[in-house]
Amino acid sequence: MTRDKRATYPSLIGRKVFVTGGATGIGAAIVKAFSAQGAVVGFVDIDERSGSELAGRLDVWFQVQDVTESAGLSQAVETFGAGELHVLVNNVANDTRQSFEDVTAEDWRLTLAVNLDPVAVATRAALPALKAVDSASIINMSSINALLGPAELPAYNAAKAGIIGLTKSLARAYGDHRIRANAVLPGWVETDRQKELHLTPEIREAWLEQCALKDSILPDHIADMVLFLASDAAERITAQSFIVDGGRV
Repeated sequence: MTRDKRATYPSLIGRKVFVTGGATGIGAAIVKAFSAQGAVVGFVDIDERSGSELAGRLDVWFQVQDVTESAGLSQAVETFGAGELHVLVNNVANDTRQSFEDVTAEDWRLTLAVNLDPVAVATRAALPALKAVDSASIINMSSINALLGPAELPAYNAAKAGIIGLTKSLARAYGDHRIRANAVLPGWVETDRQKELHLTPEIREAWLEQCALKDSILPDHIADMVLFLASDAAERITAQSFIVDGGRV
């Protein structure tokens, strides 16, 4: 799909959307996609330069924020979502590789503090504003690694698996408030970071060999799924996990 063929969702026009980790990669694609739909977008990221540049270009709300600082993250969500919030996208992540034997107690705690805890912190802070609207959507970014369990990502895999369980709990807990909660499980997305650190031409070829579709997964492909789940087109979908991996799993 070329980007000029992206679906449009009239239900997203004017809706308030908050994204964690929105300055680069998948997060930036999500911020740009919602902005293009006419949504009112806010995001946080620790990357001040990239975040400020994106926010200025799109004229959207941005706050520099380390998501491991729970009080600051809560404050950012509450500030942007004051009064009402229609969509919360818990996207922020860090997939630093380590063998299990090399993971210290501090490493383990920090990995969960970046990949899992912000989902709970941001959601808790957003709940009053999500409850204030007629229909709201929480979209949590997990990973197919939660299902595949690659050896070099033990803490990350645990966090991403935890997100799937938390998503189901949120859907059950807040369905009566017409708040939907779903998880998105990307495959290996070709972000600038992945290409710089991990995705060599040889590794990319080996990855594609395992997929049904022999095409790259780009950040925009993940953003497309997020848009759908946020829109009224998905108004009866909750407590589900959606894999976007070209048929790897």
